[in-house]
Amino acid sequence: MSQKIKVLVAAILLSASTLAMANDIPEDMDTIASNYSAVLKTDSLESFKQGLQGMRSAALDAQKGIPTKLKGKAPDSAEVQDYRHGLTILIGQIDQSLALADQGKLEEARKVAQEFKGTRDTYHKKYR
Repeated sequence: MSQKIKVLVAAILLSASTLAMANDIPEDMDTIASNYSAVLKTDSLESFKQGLQGMRSAALDAQKGIPTKLKGKAPDSAEVQDYRHGLTILIGQIDQSLALADQGKLEEARKVAQEFKGTRDTYHKKYR
């Protein structure tokens, strides 16, 4: 096999595996919602942090995609950028809550986590 074909096959396999690993946005949103529910209900610091980490991973994955409502829009369009900005806000809130949890401040972390709902409501109105 020539060198060019080997490189092409490797590039195709890498692209396919990256696409296969990325969840679709509805799955990511379901993951965020289920972890958020668990975060608000738990009294365990470890469970709280695990839930936040699950939310963060799903939000990062969702940032890579484009919601159905925006299909056909350019990735650099104002709407897609705003959608991604909403997830950036959520990730920042998650990080803030996680930092408090890492300090053992569960109740303060939970108060920050309750703010996620406002972010969700704002961006769901636009892009759900």
